[in-house]
Amino acid sequence: MMKLIARLFARAEAALAPATPRDAAAIAALHAAAFRRGWSEQEVETLLLDRHVIADRASRRGRLAGFIMARLVVDEAEILSVAVARGAQGRGLAGRLLALHLRRLAGLGARTVFLEVDEHNAPALRLYVRAGFREVARRSNYYPGATGKAANALVLRRDLG
Repeated sequence: MMKLIARLFARAEAALAPATPRDAAAIAALHAAAFRRGWSEQEVETLLLDRHVIADRASRRGRLAGFIMARLVVDEAEILSVAVARGAQGRGLAGRLLALHLRRLAGLGARTVFLEVDEHNAPALRLYVRAGFREVARRSNYYPGATGKAANALVLRRDLG
């Protein structure tokens, strides 16, 4: 009986898989919840149909829990977005998604991965530093701030293999 109760209340491990255009609506909804300027379903679908865009998703109990998306051209990739649903945050899901995605990018020939992150986004910065990214540049006043003061974007880089 205790095993049955434990199974019912256990946190289901998120299933990681490539994202497809069928995921566009769910990804757009999660992106809108996570960022000041969310992507529309059409924008997400267009990205997912682009042959240079690689996307992975995490699902728990049939619902989107997170995603990561990058553009790969020749041997350079740029991570376009990463988001994890509020209820799934703090459980290592972003790290698992990022690790899977970096392996996929390397397998597709990426040698270098770039991304931009708000200098005040401490959780994202911790994630990227743990994954081996390092700051290579800054874009001044890149992100609009909630108080009207713009934040700098940090340009991060990681070499693969």
